[in-house]
Amino acid sequence: MTKISISTTMTNPNERMDPWREAIYCYEEIADEVIVLGEDWPNEFKWDYIGKKFHEGFEQSKGDWVIRMDLDYFFHENDIEYIKNLLLKSKEYPAVAFPRHQYFTPDRYQIISYLCIAVNKKFFPNIKLNGGGDLCLPTLDNKLINPLHMPLSKAPIWNYEMMFKTKEVIFNDRVRYAKAWYEQFGEWGVFGGGTKDEAYEAWLKLIKERYPKHVYRTKLKNHPKYIRKRLESLTPDKFGYDCFGLKQKVRFDKKEYIKKYINIFKKYK
Repeated sequence: MTKISISTTMTNPNERMDPWREAIYCYEEIADEVIVLGEDWPNEFKWDYIGKKFHEGFEQSKGDWVIRMDLDYFFHENDIEYIKNLLLKSKEYPAVAFPRHQYFTPDRYQIISYLCIAVNKKFFPNIKLNGGGDLCLPTLDNKLINPLHMPLSKAPIWNYEMMFKTKEVIFNDRVRYAKAWYEQFGEWGVFGGGTKDEAYEAWLKLIKERYPKHVYRTKLKNHPKYIRKRLESLTPDKFGYDCFGLKQKVRFDKKEYIKKYINIFKKYK
């Protein structure tokens, strides 16, 4: 048997409108233990604090495999046995990579990346969560673990991004992270600036660029059981209801449709 730990962080999750109860319910169904950190997360911090907190969760975990989850990351209940078997069969690898399905609204998503969220602590205890541009991806011997060189899961991460948050919460979130980024790197990057308006507008620009690429469709009944009621209860003040009106205006990218069918062809080739 392979023991699995899931590590996550949460800070004022009710105030920040995170789906934390639903997430913990999900994690407890797959993991032998769930490690929760972040209650002492300061309002002002440097960006590398994120990776340090993630690695603290790795260090506290007692499982053979440690899966690091954001509170808006979910697995589907139908994939639990598959994931457990995949980890059991992948013991010679330092990590397993999962495709991230990014949702802004419940009916559409984009496959945006493979992430090494599952790391093999039993056989690779020297893994650190300190790599990549965000300083929180897994490294081994100071080298970033390449997800495309690891076993690739067919089971995705269901990523709900800002789905359940109001504009006010997003304003506050984005400016905190903007300031943390600037404190670490000395420039604003994709975060726009140090005011709530600047940080929010920079975030909205990213959303407008990404949402047209959400060409994959799904139905509410197909979402993980843990989160369906929360999705059903979305109200117009929440981002996931209609992306604050963007859903009625967006034209979905035809090139992404082509990529979609190429991917389907490769899957069944």
